[in-house]
Order: sequence, then C-alpha cells, then structure tokens
Amino acid sequence: MTDHISAEQLRLLIERVERLEEEKKGISDDIKDVYAEAKSTGFDVKTMREVVKLRKMEKHHRDEADILLETYKQALGI
Repeated sequence: MTDHISAEQLRLLIERVERLEEEKKGISDDIKDVYAEAKSTGFDVKTMREVVKLRKMEKHHRDEADILLETYKQALGI
C-alpha cells in the first residue's frame, strides 16, 4: 500500500514540476517579447537588462558594486 502511495505522490510531484517548467518557459518567452518590443522602439536591450539587474539589488550592494567597478577602472586606466 505504501509503495502505491509513494509512486502516486512522486507522479503528482513530477507533474507539478512539469507544469511549472511550462509556465516558466511561457514567462521567459514573454520577457523575450518585451525586450524585442523595446529594441524595435529604439531602446538598448543590453542596458535595460543591466538596469533590471541593478533594480533587484539592495542599495548598499549596488553602491559596493559601483565602488568596485570604479576601483578596477582606475587600476586599468580606463
């Protein structure tokens, strides 16, 4: 009896993961569409991706990254 329940539970978990993977693919496709739209209207997608990345960071992490970048640029004479 327990083997049947375990197999059923495993099947249900795998089906949930499969559904979520499909949703994730759909969302990923939607994001690509938004970037394509932005590019077609003249926005720089690379810069937009960087802004999205920066907005995810907490301010102190963003400040630290800026300081490190400046330090490295100065060290390389850029």
